[in-house]
Amino acid sequence: MATTDVAISVRGLTKAYGGFEALRGIDLEVCRGEVLALLGPNGAGKTTAVEILEGYRERDGGEVSVLGFDPADRDRELRARVGIVLQECAVDPYLTVAEALAQRAFLYSAPRPVGEVVALVGLEEKARSRVKLLSGGQQRRLDLALALIGNPELVFLDEPTTGFDPSARREAWEVVRDLCAEGRTVVLTTHYMDEAQALADTVVVLAAGRIVASGPPDTLGGRDHGVSTVRFVLPDGVTPDEVPLPEGAVPVVRGGSVEFVVAEPTRALHDLTRWALGRGEGLSGLSVVRPSLEDVYLDLTGGDGG
Repeated sequence: MATTDVAISVRGLTKAYGGFEALRGIDLEVCRGEVLALLGPNGAGKTTAVEILEGYRERDGGEVSVLGFDPADRDRELRARVGIVLQECAVDPYLTVAEALAQRAFLYSAPRPVGEVVALVGLEEKARSRVKLLSGGQQRRLDLALALIGNPELVFLDEPTTGFDPSARREAWEVVRDLCAEGRTVVLTTHYMDEAQALADTVVVLAAGRIVASGPPDTLGGRDHGVSTVRFVLPDGVTPDEVPLPEGAVPVVRGGSVEFVVAEPTRALHDLTRWALGRGEGLSGLSVVRPSLEDVYLDLTGGDGG
C-alpha cells in the first residue's frame, strides 16, 4: 500500500502513568477514506491513544504518523487538517449557531461555508438560535459542525451521538458516511455496538492497554466462522429427541422452542427442514443467529461493557 493511502500509522505505541501501563505497544493503521471504530471498556487505553493521535498527549515510546506528521510536534499544518469532536466543547453560550461557526471558521485558511455545514448537521432551523438554548442532541450536532467547519481531512469523533434520539443518530451516521464518500478519514470512539457495526470499516478492541482484536466488524473475533444458534418452535406432539440434530449438538428447550448450537448451519438447516416437510410440519419461528458484535466484544473484554 502506498504511504499516501495511509492516514494514520502507529507502531509499538506505549504510554504509562507512574506504574500504570495505559498502552502496551499497540499497532494500527487507518487508510484514507475509512472509518476506524475504537472500542474498549473504561480504562482500556482508548482516550490515551486518541489524545496521542490528536497531539494532546505525549507518548513514551513507539512511532506515530498522522497525515504524514508526528502529532507530538503540534505542527500548525496538521492541526488545520484535523477536526475533533470532544465529549464536551466550550462554546460561548450567547452566540448563535451561525455565529459560533463563523467564529471558528475564521481560524482556518479554507473553511467550509457556514450554511453548508449547518445543513450538513441538520441545524438549519436553529442557525439563529443561541447556543445556550439548544437541546443536548442539538449541542452535539453543533460540536460536530465545529469540527467540520475547517474542512478537515481527518475527523476524530468521541462518542458523537451521545444524547441523540434514534432518528438523530441515524442522521449523524449519514453525515459520517458522507464525509467518507468525500475521501475524509474518521476515527470514532463509541460504546454503541450498532454504531460501530453500521459505520466502521475496521474495529479495534482495546483491553488493558493492548489490542485484543482488529478487523472488519463482520469478521471480528471470527464472527464469519463462528458458531450459530438455530432456533424454532417445536411442532405439537414432537419431543426434542425426534428432531434430527448435527452430531454432538445438544438441544435446549425454552418454553415451546428448541435451540441448538452448530458450527456450520447449512447442512443442519437442510436436514431439519427436510425432516419437517416429510412430516408435513412447519417450523414456526425458525431462525439462525450468529454472535453479534456486542457478544464478541463482551467475550474479548471479559464481559466488561465499560
